Amino acid sequence: MNRNLIDKLNKRKEEVTLRSLSSYEGFIDFFSNDYLGLAQEEIKNIKRKGGSTGSRLISGTSKTHLETEKYLADFFDAQSALIFNSGYDANLGVFSSIPQRRDFVLYDELIHTSVKDGIRLGFASSQSFSHNDLDDLEKKLNSKKCRESNAVYVAVESIYSMDGDMSPLASISQICKKHNAYLIVDEAHAGGVFGKDGRGIVHALELQKDVFIRLITFGKAYGAHGAVVLSNEQIKTFLYNFSRPFIFTTALPESSIDRIKRNVFHTAINEKRKILQENIFYFRERIDKMGILSTSEMNSPIQILQFNSIENLKNTTALLNSKGIAVKPIFAPTVPRGKER
Repeated sequence: MNRNLIDKLNKRKEEVTLRSLSSYEGFIDFFSNDYLGLAQEEIKNIKRKGGSTGSRLISGTSKTHLETEKYLADFFDAQSALIFNSGYDANLGVFSSIPQRRDFVLYDELIHTSVKDGIRLGFASSQSFSHNDLDDLEKKLNSKKCRESNAVYVAVESIYSMDGDMSPLASISQICKKHNAYLIVDEAHAGGVFGKDGRGIVHALELQKDVFIRLITFGKAYGAHGAVVLSNEQIKTFLYNFSRPFIFTTALPESSIDRIKRNVFHTAINEKRKILQENIFYFRERIDKMGILSTSEMNSPIQILQFNSIENLKNTTALLNSKGIAVKPIFAPTVPRGKER
């Protein structure tokens, strides 16, 4: 193997941050995105094709796909919905195709890596702004680069995946309106958890008409797979004509689409959300009594505990694992060096 690749692996080993693949079957789940427990439920008596036979533009689109997209658009109060195979694919597909040459993308510095990768594949210029910093966002929207661009896009998450904190969406929306910028919100960690019947934070704040694109993923709280891009009909048509991650991949099979539909409209989802909030409250109450500080939002399904050393982090992880509690340490570069958790 190339020496540079070996050196990179050895550096991770020296820093004691080399990742590994492990199974935690039978453990108490404190580490997954299955916030409502829906991923554990089996769907019985559904007779659907296990494969989709091709891409959506050739043989992979069924009535089930089209009907589910219509249902999702109506449910999330959007003009249109387009299902992608994953949240990563959806962000890659949106950000690599929609921002054009001479456009500009401003993104929160803690945005999902999939957004950054999508931007890197496209032709637009880009720059990050300080996390949840409204002044820095406005300053950069006022910059010469943005003012001279054909179009400006602002990309944020509603709930951030590594800190569990919320975006000040209402204020960001107002700033984007002021500067005629297109706001794109990744609701991966909010879908199913926040808003009426789990419609997300954008919907809860009644901002759906002010947000250019919303992304909801189904592999987290909804316990399924795939993602949906919510926007208008023109954007949907543009994506299935120009978004390479959508065009050149085999479609999700009908069985997966059925699971999406079932779990989004799950009859017990509100009860499950209530239990989730009770569990979060109990967790926060207990760690507060222990003198441990979590910087996450009080009602966020993502609760983080930072450590002052990698050694302490690894030892605590090992102790919890030995008690049958599934947790995983998060190292740099997934999070900034010195903020391992």
